[in-house]
Amino acid sequence: MAGSMPPVTVADVEAAADLLGDVVRCTPLEPSRVLSAVVGGEVQLKCENLQRAGSFKIRGAYARMARLGPAERARGVVAASAGNHAQGVALAAQLLGVSARVFMPAGTALPKIQATRGYGAQVTFAGHTVDEAIAAAEEYAAAEGAVLIHPFDHHEVIAGQGTVGLEILRQCPRVRTVLVATGGGGLLAGIATVMAGEGRRVIGVQAEGAAAYPPCLAAGKPSRLETMATMADGIAVGRPGDLPFEIIQRLGAEVVTVSEELISRALLLLFERAKLVVEPAGAVSVAALLGARAHLEPPVVAVLSGGNIDPLLMMRVIGHGMAAAGRYLELRLRLPDRPGSLAAFLAVLAATDANVLEIQHVRAAVGTAIGEAEVVVRLETQGPHHREQVFAGLVSAGYAPQAS
Repeated sequence: MAGSMPPVTVADVEAAADLLGDVVRCTPLEPSRVLSAVVGGEVQLKCENLQRAGSFKIRGAYARMARLGPAERARGVVAASAGNHAQGVALAAQLLGVSARVFMPAGTALPKIQATRGYGAQVTFAGHTVDEAIAAAEEYAAAEGAVLIHPFDHHEVIAGQGTVGLEILRQCPRVRTVLVATGGGGLLAGIATVMAGEGRRVIGVQAEGAAAYPPCLAAGKPSRLETMATMADGIAVGRPGDLPFEIIQRLGAEVVTVSEELISRALLLLFERAKLVVEPAGAVSVAALLGARAHLEPPVVAVLSGGNIDPLLMMRVIGHGMAAAGRYLELRLRLPDRPGSLAAFLAVLAATDANVLEIQHVRAAVGTAIGEAEVVVRLETQGPHHREQVFAGLVSAGYAPQAS
């Protein structure tokens, strides 16, 4: 393999960039002071969440479809996706005047379905995972003659995604480390292709609950995960693509994993500090920064691969992120069951500047003595240090709180 021609070259990526010149946005590279402090050097965010259709996927979809001949375009295209590739294919098809059908897993977020339909594609639901939807799209392509636009396992798609890397090199020529969200591997393979050489480090990031690449790279061949569980549905792919896997293996790109807690913290940080709305899959690069155990040589660029998040999921994730960041505190304690006890306790809490979100006062709780009541209080704090201050303030006032 070492002496063979690589499946995708820098020239292929540059040719894709020429095709995409008037189609995609050159998304901004935004500096992050808070993440720079974490790394101890310059960190910038590549904001593909601000791309057309909300993610980098329009790049690969258009690069692939623009090269279809008249007969292929007449047959239409078919794709499978949990959302971002669907929207990229639908928009590319609309721009090129091609009919498109997209297979989506059951349970796909409603905004992604509506956006895909809004670009003119027909949506069909199949299976419960991206892999099952891809299988349905492949069957449809074989039966109907439609051209399959694979989300990651095609050299033209990989070349299109690699244009993100070309932009990063123009915007930050000194870049030493690039962190890239990774599902099937098309984006990582494309960026690794243009970043190869000169000592740059390209690191793919997967959610712990859907991390197919680490065991496959260790085994030297792609294989399928049996189960997946992550909020980052955009990268929940059970089997690496053959072409991306070959490129990633050939170029020695690393792949690391991040926990759901780190993903939640990353989303909250991006929302609060960078004022950026990013989906869970798009935030895993920042999650890797927050949890980095190895030195990341700056300048570091973290690719925010998409921003198509369901508002309902956003509310849950923000709550999860607040808890993970130490912004919530739940306490359980016992008070004398007499008038004024609860008011006195709340007065002490008020002095700590903690905000009461919810409180329960139970006079007949199991294990409480006669003349006692159990109180469970949920608080909003300003972070871990403030949590400790609240706890210490209650103890110094004579209470015996227990964190739930």
